[in-house]
Amino acid sequence: MNKKYTAEPYRIKMVEPIFETTKEERIELLKNAGYNPFSLASKNVYIDLLTDSGTGSMSQEQWGHMMTADEAYAGSKSFYKLEGVVKNITGYKYFIPAHQGRGAEQIVLPQLVTKKGMYFISNIHFDTTRAHVELAGARAIDCVIDECFNIELDHPFKGNFDLVRLEELILEKGSENIGGIIMTITNNSAGGQPVSFANMKAVKEISHKYGITLLIDGARYAENAFFIKEREEGFKDLSILEISRKTFDLADIFLMSAKKDGLVNMGGIIAIKDDELLYKKCQTYIVPYEGFPTYGGLSGRDMEALAQGLMEALDMRYLRHRVDQIRFLGDMLKEAGVPIQYPIGGHAVFVDCGKMAPHIAYDQFPALSVVNELYLEAGIRGVEIGSLLLGRDPDTHKNLKSPIEFMRLTIPRRLYTYSHLEIVGQAVIEVYKRRNELKGYVFEYESPMLRHFTSTFKPNIKETK
Repeated sequence: MNKKYTAEPYRIKMVEPIFETTKEERIELLKNAGYNPFSLASKNVYIDLLTDSGTGSMSQEQWGHMMTADEAYAGSKSFYKLEGVVKNITGYKYFIPAHQGRGAEQIVLPQLVTKKGMYFISNIHFDTTRAHVELAGARAIDCVIDECFNIELDHPFKGNFDLVRLEELILEKGSENIGGIIMTITNNSAGGQPVSFANMKAVKEISHKYGITLLIDGARYAENAFFIKEREEGFKDLSILEISRKTFDLADIFLMSAKKDGLVNMGGIIAIKDDELLYKKCQTYIVPYEGFPTYGGLSGRDMEALAQGLMEALDMRYLRHRVDQIRFLGDMLKEAGVPIQYPIGGHAVFVDCGKMAPHIAYDQFPALSVVNELYLEAGIRGVEIGSLLLGRDPDTHKNLKSPIEFMRLTIPRRLYTYSHLEIVGQAVIEVYKRRNELKGYVFEYESPMLRHFTSTFKPNIKETK
């Protein structure tokens, strides 16, 4: 390594063996999976970078607290412990647990859709958020700055809202037709890019001006706070907790897939600042969809692990190593000429497969092609974040074209070492060398919703733009 990267701030106490398959085996395994990496059995994956959602390692403290959990159906002491931690971090009055982020979205978003023809505006909606917006009868509009789409531009906060466009959209659609503004931090589909505090504050001012609810989709809020501390003037002397509190103070609702910056394998959060009526509506809905309001689909053990994990994720030593692991892999690829989103984000390296394989049309999914080739090369599983994930227009049913066709190489928390990531980098570089040989994919079966999860494909014989 020709740059300094932070060493792991932990010692390894337990290990899980992983195994390699042969190239011949992987060819057959991928074919049997319908050329969809989601359908591969994990035992046949050597290094799994599909997602950082619930795939990390928990600490000895988390495992220890699980042994003291209260599994009472109602009023569990583990709930009250978790509630205290969430309120301490957010400063919000109300808290309801959910089994994961999409469970939280399922409960809250329909409460904000009061009539037909409504919209939600986000810097970029992620897949399940977009799906739940549409299931609630509304439409999702993305409103990120143009700098996001210039992958070579060194901009510190590419996840920011386009503030001019945001206000134009509100005036165009009518403020009464906006169910909410959703601030996604960090901005996953933008390449794991952070959002500045100044931008969030400006969004707050716009939402307040027009009387629109502001939500934070904060699966990676601690990573976002780290980048604010590192890159934004006036924050270097503040702690991650202090920056997070200032961030949450801007919004009305906080939704979280706690499987990311909660450092757990399962969990979600609904936190509401002070809207008692909304809280009571969500409290009613949580019972049939998730569970009783004091467990919301989680066991006492889950809540104990989450209460501890939320605090561990605020530690600067952990966050610096976390970001350095991503930077290590990103620097390796960038130095080899592989086109990646830059600056490197907080949870993954995003490879621009549209630039890597421009001969593959967007509706033949160039990023899926690169993802599959990476698995064939070295048994490494990444994920497509492009036109396949974006899906179809809910009204016209035409394939939507993503501005960038990303392959996301998502690093689970506290799971892999720099040596693992070096192997990943070498494999991506080998695929890059033969990028002109890659072929696109077409559907054999297309799932009607969130199609990237369960659809099946076949290689396309002809590649035409």
